[in-house]
Amino acid sequence: MSVDTDDSAAIDGGTAAKPAHVHGVQLHWRCVRFAELNVVELQHIYAARQQVFAVEQQCIYLDVDGYDEQAYHLAAWSSGERLPFAYARLLDPGCKYVEPSIGRVLTISAARGSGLGRELVRRAIAACATFWPGQAIRISAQSRLERFYAEAGFVIVGARYLEDGIAHTEMSRAATAGPAGPERKSRRP
Repeated sequence: MSVDTDDSAAIDGGTAAKPAHVHGVQLHWRCVRFAELNVVELQHIYAARQQVFAVEQQCIYLDVDGYDEQAYHLAAWSSGERLPFAYARLLDPGCKYVEPSIGRVLTISAARGSGLGRELVRRAIAACATFWPGQAIRISAQSRLERFYAEAGFVIVGARYLEDGIAHTEMSRAATAGPAGPERKSRRP
């Protein structure tokens, strides 16, 4: 099952503002399972993840960790850029934590400062509420981003720890009601 999220109503009733453009660039949002990504999309997602996490943050770690196949992949695409402008991986409950999890959250450098990161997290939370209604969400946030995630409703639930040489904090967001209606219930994985 996939969700074309250009229409916010597909995942959250369209209640929050969404940047349809970033620095004048039109975006197209998609949230799909691993098997629904084509090889070019997958290559570009991996390239964006490596650019942000390995190159920019100078962190050597195994990015392809075996969880991608058990996840939804949420990305903001543009016809003028090969890499997604924003990306997050939504893991099924039971993969990393008992709850669903959001990870590999990024915006490419060209999109930073535009509000796209907040929009990405808002859409990721809304997608989790759609796919796994009534469940809390757990994340392993880079500690420097605690305030950013707190603004989205996450609270610290554990001590800081090092993961791949970067300080991280376990955070959780209470369950929210998913979209109403039988057509939404059929979208559960």
